[in-house]
Amino acid sequence: MNREILILKNTPRENPGLIETILKEHNLSYQIIDFDHTTVIKHFKNYGALIVLGGPESANDLTRKMQNELALIKRVILAGVPYFGICLGLQTFVKALGGKVEKCQTNEVGFRDHNGSFFKIRLTQDGKKDKLFNNLPDVFTVFQLHGETVQITPQMTLLGTGDSCQNQIIKFGQKAYGIQFHFELTDDLLESWSREDSDLQKLNADQLRSDFESIKSEYQKIGRQLFLNFLSLSGLII
Repeated sequence: MNREILILKNTPRENPGLIETILKEHNLSYQIIDFDHTTVIKHFKNYGALIVLGGPESANDLTRKMQNELALIKRVILAGVPYFGICLGLQTFVKALGGKVEKCQTNEVGFRDHNGSFFKIRLTQDGKKDKLFNNLPDVFTVFQLHGETVQITPQMTLLGTGDSCQNQIIKFGQKAYGIQFHFELTDDLLESWSREDSDLQKLNADQLRSDFESIKSEYQKIGRQLFLNFLSLSGLII
């Protein structure tokens, strides 16, 4: 049964990118919602999965919108609905289930760290065994855009780490995942984020394009496999 996938946007520029391309390729039904303080999702158990995208807010914000979002995410995950959070979607997931969101010692922005090296994710021993990473390498390059990081609870499992902000991939239960980086990146997303995001505006746009071009084939291959693995373990594709 093709159960509809719900995608929550936290800001207009944070579109699902590669995720939407994959969903269309597999003829999967999905709905994209611009989430705010008035949003009500009554029948969330009927969805095949919930995907929460990034945004400039903090999971620590006391706004009605953020409190609404945290409450929804907690209900969804505890009900056993498959969950995938990206960047802010990771932080809200951890916060909603009792973890902490804190400022990074160093913001992670773009493809490279302050030493000029590409940001890398390294799977933990738990990550190497998790089905989310079937047919994926133990170390891979990522695009980052965040200034906060998470501290997890004993009920959560750390699946992947980074050099600066350590906790990069988190799991809770059997089907709830959060990642700090942006595997959904496309050329169009990179262009719009470079124009509109204040942190990316500080970087050289031509260098960002060049960096992405140099790794795009492998980057999107890994992104595709990662998301297809999530769809598979969620029972949405065979």
